[in-house]
Amino acid sequence: MTATVLIPAYNEEATIQRVVGVAREAGFPVVVADDGSQDGTAQKAREAGAKVVRLGENRGKGGAIAEGLKAVETPFVLLLDADLLGLRPEHLHALLEPVAQGQAEMTVGVFQGGRLSTDWAMRLTPFLSGQRALRTADLKGVPGLERARYDLELLLTRHAKARGWRVRYLPLKGVSQVMKEEKRGLLPGLAHRLRMYREILRYYLKAHLG
Repeated sequence: MTATVLIPAYNEEATIQRVVGVAREAGFPVVVADDGSQDGTAQKAREAGAKVVRLGENRGKGGAIAEGLKAVETPFVLLLDADLLGLRPEHLHALLEPVAQGQAEMTVGVFQGGRLSTDWAMRLTPFLSGQRALRTADLKGVPGLERARYDLELLLTRHAKARGWRVRYLPLKGVSQVMKEEKRGLLPGLAHRLRMYREILRYYLKAHLG
């Protein structure tokens, strides 16, 4: 197999089995980087057929991916969020194909026709999508990967631009994800979303204004 699916996950026991199951159905080995979860995420992932790398404490998405990459042995890697809905095997093959065939250095999956809330968010900020495919060596070579928390996708997008990568945005028809407010409750979910946006804005300003 030429690619591994790498899924960073934090307290995603409700959805992780489904995402891992689709990746396994597509024929890919799966590594789940459990980012200090306090629920049954690790157990559910193992039951679904994933290799689980457990972090002792929550380090953020970039830290989880950096740790999970140590267990990836294939030349290509597919990054997926752990809370996806409507994902199908063909979505993964579509993401991988342009990179595996040398037509792009990175692909980015954009939700389309899933749920209105996630569709609109993705249309406004497609560069924040967590669904990507690229060479494992290229991902390992991204400076600051292990320190990225909420700004991982911006880091990857900026690195790709700086390196002159060919990036293709591809529709993921029927795919969406569970909103933070649904997982954590309205107020805690909103608070988490605001912290995420604050970190993203901080990273953006630092990157563009020095």
